[in-house]
Amino acid sequence: MSQEEKVGDLAESVGYLLKQAATALHASMDAVLRPQGLTVSQYSVLELLGHEPEQSNADLARGAFVTRQSMNEVLRGLQERGLVARADVAEHGRARPTRLTPAGHAALGGASAAVARVEKRMLSPLPPAEHAGLLAQLVACRDALTGEDAAR
Repeated sequence: MSQEEKVGDLAESVGYLLKQAATALHASMDAVLRPQGLTVSQYSVLELLGHEPEQSNADLARGAFVTRQSMNEVLRGLQERGLVARADVAEHGRARPTRLTPAGHAALGGASAAVARVEKRMLSPLPPAEHAGLLAQLVACRDALTGEDAAR
């Protein structure tokens, strides 16, 4: 195996550093969401529904990066707390769209503000002019691995 076929020094591995950054972001989000009684997955659902109401379990699972089975548990917990509402029966097929309740909108407001502060802290070492470039580079990296058209 040639040197080009190995990851090499982890301190210079983009993938490894990206995973470290993602783990640090998750831990920081967890720290600000826990006092609000939310997990990162629960917050993700609230944020997803705040942007696009009436999503199915499968759509929410994809958006929150969890399995459909795990999403059932997340939704059950949010529903028991009165933060989301789901139809008792599906109008079409088996999908039961979920929506935020007024309490869910209120919880999302505080949680989203807390997460925005975490993201601001994460980006603070970078000049503001570089934020858009970083975003574009991350999208390009994601698209290269998922086969998405980078010209979207």
